[in-house]
Amino acid sequence: MINLEWFRTFKVIYEAGTLSAAAKDLFISQPGVSLHLSSLESFAGHRLFDRDTRKMVATERGTMLYNFIIDHMNKLEEAEHIFRRKSKAEKPTVSVGMSMEIFQHVLESNITDLPFNLVTRFGDCPQMLQDLNNGTLDLILTTQKGTQHNLDYKPFNTEKIILICGNQTDTNEFEQLLSQDNRPALKDWLNNQIWYTTAYDMEYLKNFWSASFDALPSFRPKYVVPSFASILRCMSNSKGFAVVPDFLCGKELAEKGIKLAWEGSPPLENTLYFAKRKNTAYPDEIKYLEDILNKNWPVGMEKLSLVD
Repeated sequence: MINLEWFRTFKVIYEAGTLSAAAKDLFISQPGVSLHLSSLESFAGHRLFDRDTRKMVATERGTMLYNFIIDHMNKLEEAEHIFRRKSKAEKPTVSVGMSMEIFQHVLESNITDLPFNLVTRFGDCPQMLQDLNNGTLDLILTTQKGTQHNLDYKPFNTEKIILICGNQTDTNEFEQLLSQDNRPALKDWLNNQIWYTTAYDMEYLKNFWSASFDALPSFRPKYVVPSFASILRCMSNSKGFAVVPDFLCGKELAEKGIKLAWEGSPPLENTLYFAKRKNTAYPDEIKYLEDILNKNWPVGMEKLSLVD
């Protein structure tokens, strides 16, 4: 199915004359403009522009397409303008990418008070970075940096990756092995325990295991559940182990439904970044979201220890 945004991008390129000018008019990256154009050309089966060093020159097929769609595109834009003009409060729509857990823990309770419309998308960091660069997302929270030159990164917090267990778990032998720093025996003991992980991502467990034991996990988790929140609910006042970011479990640790088993050695810590396009169309709205996320970030291990 064809994407109508490809036609909008094509129209702007035709009228603006260059990819960079079209990107500026559309408030998306130049690679995003190129992607829309190449997708439309692939769909049409013909080259629509001849690329020149200074200007995009429409081919015969490109001119035909422009003449065919221009009236329809103008009518659609007019309909969009009329629809928005009838709205009582004309609000911009900002698209944000983050993990489901961050949304649930930090942003969910605040969205009804936002002075703009919000579209939230969940996904892994590489895909969100691509969507941000292409213009389908306006702000993402990521632990990874991409190679796109159009993106701006701002560190705002860190997450420690820790090993937790249900408060009914017998950890006497584990603590003894830990005090002896007997890594081979420690790894073998942990391999035989009950483990939880999430359905969509084992990267936290793999990274923690690699940092602590210089190897990948050799066991299969007994319970694979939808999210970290599910892990915490299942493990609370029960048995089993899981590797989770510390900011997600501060409340459960304080209430002693789960225990901190090990912070790892060496400790594993990720920097969280706000990432946005350098030429964003929504600087004020993005700043508003950044302030909310900073203000409402959950208590992590360091703050929790100060409370205790």
